[in-house]
Amino acid sequence: MKKTVVAVFLVCVLAEAARAQLPSGNVFFGYSYAHGNLGAPALLPDQGGIAASGSFGSNGWNASGEIKFLPLMGLVGDFSGHYGSQTATTVCGFVPFCVPIQEPMDSTVYHFLFGPQLSFSVGKVRPFAHALFGAGHVSESATVQSFSASDTSFAYALGGGLDYRLLGPLRWRVQGDWLHDHFFGSGQSNFRFSTGPVLHF
Repeated sequence: MKKTVVAVFLVCVLAEAARAQLPSGNVFFGYSYAHGNLGAPALLPDQGGIAASGSFGSNGWNASGEIKFLPLMGLVGDFSGHYGSQTATTVCGFVPFCVPIQEPMDSTVYHFLFGPQLSFSVGKVRPFAHALFGAGHVSESATVQSFSASDTSFAYALGGGLDYRLLGPLRWRVQGDWLHDHFFGSGQSNFRFSTGPVLHF
């Protein structure tokens, strides 16, 4: 009996010690909305092209994971995808028998970002702020003009938000970011709003 009690005690102590050695952090996945400007490739007079209307909104998802390496500081990997459509105008240039028209242009934008995140807890609320850097990729297409283009560029996001504790390790996140990239040779800035469940460990 004594050996059993000692064995159980040792297992509990070792399990707690192992848990203490694991880094803390969180995993997030939720809905995301982005609004801003998204351009199109430069027009060539002898080929014509598409002129984007500019500002529009898109819906998608945002996922991230954070590992804490200091009490108030962690390293974040942030990934998002947004899908939307804006009105584009066909530009004929010097193309014969071309008639300018307006048509929908579908856009898909992905961002892959990494960087430091500062956070602390106050009761049930955990505010955080981050600076993330990485890459963005855009794909655009229109059917009437049979147009498609894609580009990849350096991107960064500055923002933050807060996590509200619901039950145990489960929290709810509200996050806002200012996203900047440089597609097709011109800078674009987009506001990104994300919300959804967060699992802390």
